[in-house]
Amino acid sequence: MNRTTSITSLQNEKVKAMAALLDKKHRDRSGRFLIEGVHLVLEALQEGADVETIVIDAQRGVPAELRAPLGQADCELIEATPAIMAKCTGTDSPPPVFGVVAKPRADASALYRPDSLVVVLDGVRDPGNAGTIIRSADAVGADAVVLGRGSVDLYNPKTVRSTMGSLFHLPVVEGDLAELLPEAKTRGIHLVGTSLQATATCYSYDWRGPTWLLLGSESTGLSDEALAMVDTRMIIPMHGRSESLNVAMASTVLLYEALRQRRYAT
Repeated sequence: MNRTTSITSLQNEKVKAMAALLDKKHRDRSGRFLIEGVHLVLEALQEGADVETIVIDAQRGVPAELRAPLGQADCELIEATPAIMAKCTGTDSPPPVFGVVAKPRADASALYRPDSLVVVLDGVRDPGNAGTIIRSADAVGADAVVLGRGSVDLYNPKTVRSTMGSLFHLPVVEGDLAELLPEAKTRGIHLVGTSLQATATCYSYDWRGPTWLLLGSESTGLSDEALAMVDTRMIIPMHGRSESLNVAMASTVLLYEALRQRRYAT
């Protein structure tokens, strides 16, 4: 890496442009987003993401874990002041490093692989939950995640942080469920969702065929339109006194049952 510059002014135009990526409208307009912290920057570099700029806190220096990867990376390196680090990141304690990454083009063909397992978010608005669901999907080897309209912005810094790098491991497709769900059904994909009124449990469903798991918003569940498309409704059995699981926890339970049946059932 040989394109290293030092910036100290908060009024620098590049600093203003990077700080603007904290807002969705600027991310949409520029096609770029922020990654914060050593782990996410390392994941992005290792997975071949289109990292355009990496900014290091000049007072703390290059983190040890990044020295070798940065030596091979083809991107701009900026040494900045702690004040600039704080302005351009969304955490209370600014990280020692952040990056600017071009939004990837997700491979939609992954949605229709034979025996595909895809997670579909319908109006999931909490960035922590959405990021955790992406992370769980990655952990079980799901083929892709779909973010339907009305869900949280994939590139919200909180969502990105919550994925813990899984954002770079599997396709995450943003799209209109009114188009994607009917297309999936025409291709023989089974659509499943949870419902408190269901009698079948998630353990009685055969997860081994091509399946899209639909997950609704934290407060209202699946929309009426999505629920009307569901082929199978199921419930996660609960034997304690807890009223419910949040959508991220529920997704993990369901996805690991799918993994158990697909990889470990005897």
